[in-house]
Amino acid sequence: MTLKFKNILLNIVTIIVVTMFFSCNDSFNQVQKIGVSENEPIGIAENINLKHTDSGRVTANLLSPKMLDFTNRDFPYNEFPKGIVLNLFDEQNKKSIVVADYAIVYDKTDLLDLQGNVVITTADNRVLKTEQLYYDQKKEWLFTNKPVTFRTETDIINGNGFDSDSKFKTAEVLEVTGIISVED
Repeated sequence: MTLKFKNILLNIVTIIVVTMFFSCNDSFNQVQKIGVSENEPIGIAENINLKHTDSGRVTANLLSPKMLDFTNRDFPYNEFPKGIVLNLFDEQNKKSIVVADYAIVYDKTDLLDLQGNVVITTADNRVLKTEQLYYDQKKEWLFTNKPVTFRTETDIINGNGFDSDSKFKTAEVLEVTGIISVED
């Protein structure tokens, strides 16, 4: 009788252990999320003044009143709900400026989405204006399919869409709707 009792007890313990083993599939991730609402950022930064340097030289300066950190999501991102001003400095320390009312940076794709009164003013005074502009940080490529106004040294070009490398060497207004020649 005691041998039968030991077998039953061993079977019960084995079933409990196996059940516990298969029920603990993602508990660590669930514990990390306790107390963090899915719709809330895990961090908020205010009055950002972030400088990026390369070999001791400032190459970029990001200014923003507020940043929301959503890097706890499956598709992590940082949001700038009150806009950004980004100063970019080339090798000769000439400054280009990017301004937008709203911005969002997606970590996994390195894509920057600028929205609302987007204006880029290059060091050589070319100006691009649009309501939305994407920047692929990996490819260093700017693009949009929204209406744009692009001012060069000689022309103001209106169109629907824009494609360019980050240095504006291959800047192209797509679906041109008008060109105005500018005289100095």
